[in-house]
Parts: sequence; structure tokens; C-alpha cells
Amino acid sequence: MKDIQKTRDTRNIPINKVGVKDISYPIVVMDKNNSLQHTIARVNMYVDLPHHFKGTHMSRFIEILNLYREKIALDRMEPILERMKEKLGASCAHLEVEFPYFIEKTAPVSGAKSLMEYTCTFNASLGDEYDFVLGIRIPVTSLCPCSKELSRYGAHNQRSIITVRVRYRDFIWIEDLIELMEGCGSSPVWSLLKRQDEKFVTERAFENPKFVEDMVREATMRLSAREAITWFAVEVENFESIHNHSAYAAIERQREPPVENPVNKPGNCGKS
Repeated sequence: MKDIQKTRDTRNIPINKVGVKDISYPIVVMDKNNSLQHTIARVNMYVDLPHHFKGTHMSRFIEILNLYREKIALDRMEPILERMKEKLGASCAHLEVEFPYFIEKTAPVSGAKSLMEYTCTFNASLGDEYDFVLGIRIPVTSLCPCSKELSRYGAHNQRSIITVRVRYRDFIWIEDLIELMEGCGSSPVWSLLKRQDEKFVTERAFENPKFVEDMVREATMRLSAREAITWFAVEVENFESIHNHSAYAAIERQREPPVENPVNKPGNCGKS
């Protein structure tokens, strides 16, 4: 049968990314406490397309995904990208994976255990070099310092989301990055809290007020102190409880590249 995708295109326009989006698929993630965690991800797969080809072969993305099945793990992203380049005749390949990750947390006073969900992302690219970015969205509680100062009774507080993305040269656990960022808010949050826990959490937040600027700066100090991290981008959004808008702050930092053997670094496919 005639291969229409391989027919010549005369418009002389290359495409940076072409592929498939929003595939629901099982993956395996390394778990610090339980070795491995099985979860369901949303997967995007792209390659570049030279100007002279009319289209790419979309079915081959799914074939590659099925070939690796539950081998879509953090330490196996590069072989998948290599297979995408080879199978689709591309010079750059991209793999984006978003998934829920669960950690068992213990309530601070009652000791009640529950599973807390975090949204994680793996964004990997392969051109001449391999690039990998780990991302996590971490919910915390924030209490407004200004409101505490002005109010006769209490202060407004709200849930905030800290979104962190990192490149690193030595492996970093998802759990460790979450713990690092949770300390930047007025208090962490839990899925299950008894009454004595709620008292503890609300009083802890009241004693530890934070602006959105405070949280993003604290996150920057903590991330900068980790030698394993070569680049990071952190942003904080407060879903304000007394305003009809969110408060937002963001910082990005690049550490000087190490002299020897980085695990990953930006390739020629562009930074995430």
C-alpha cells in the first residue's frame, strides 16, 4: 500500500514536534519506601519532522509504547527516545509523562495514616544529547503575614501549590524533593486529620505566616543548597481565600554545569 506520510511536501517547512498526546498508560516509578510504585500516566510522544516529508507515522508511537509496556520508568526514558528516533527517522524525540504519585503520610498528633497524592511529571528529550526534567506539584497551607498583623482575630489562610522542576546530576528521590518543598509553606497538608491534628496544623500555620514571595525564596534557598541539582524552576500559587484572584511568584536558576559526568543536561532539542 502507498505510504502517504513519506510522500514529498513542497512547502519547505520543518515541524518541531509532531506525534500523539494524552495517552493513558501504566508506568512504574521508583518508590523510596516500597521499591516500586505502579500508577497510570498521561503520555505525550513527539518527534521532529523534516521539511520534505508530508507526515509522520502516528501508529509507530503506539507500537513503541506497547513494546515497552510497564518499562516506562525514570531510568528507562532514554532507550525509549532512542527507539522513537530510530523507528521514525527523526533527529529529536520527546517524551512527556504526567502521573499521580502516592505517599503514605502520618498525621502530626493522632498518628493516623493516609495516602497523599502528588502530581509528577517526567519530561525527556533526545537530540545529540539526553535531557531530563523531573517536576512535582506540592500542595501546602499558607497564612498571610499581613492579615495576621492587621486582624484582631486570626488571619486568612489558603491552600497553595508549589510547582518545582529540576535537572540533576545525581539521583534525587521524589519523596525527598516533596519534603524539601513542603517545608517552604506555613504548614504541610494531609489527606486525613483528626481534631487534634487540625488544631496542631492551624496553630502551626498561624505561627509560621508566609507570603507567596517568602515561599518561593525559601524554596530557592533549599534547592540551591542541593549540589545534585544543576537547574531548577520553582513557582508558587496561593489560591487566595479573601480575594477573587491568586497570588503568584516564580524563580528559575541555573547552576554552573559540572566538569564530569552529568546525568542529564539540555540537549539540542530545546529546554523544557
